[in-house]
Amino acid sequence: MRDHYDFSDSAKNPYTKRLKKQVTIRLDEDTVEYFKNLAEEKNLPYQSLFNIYLRDCAQSH
Repeated sequence: MRDHYDFSDSAKNPYTKRLKKQVTIRLDEDTVEYFKNLAEEKNLPYQSLFNIYLRDCAQSH
């Protein structure tokens, strides 16, 4: 490893606005199972499906 790195020409990360924030949320077991089953059918991670659904709700209301 080098002792010093030059980052003077570096650019800001263009994806910082799209970073995820970890939160803790309490949900009913049947709700979680519903989304897990749906996510399995769609071949998606269930947390991504939660995010898609919540984003859609936020944008449409």
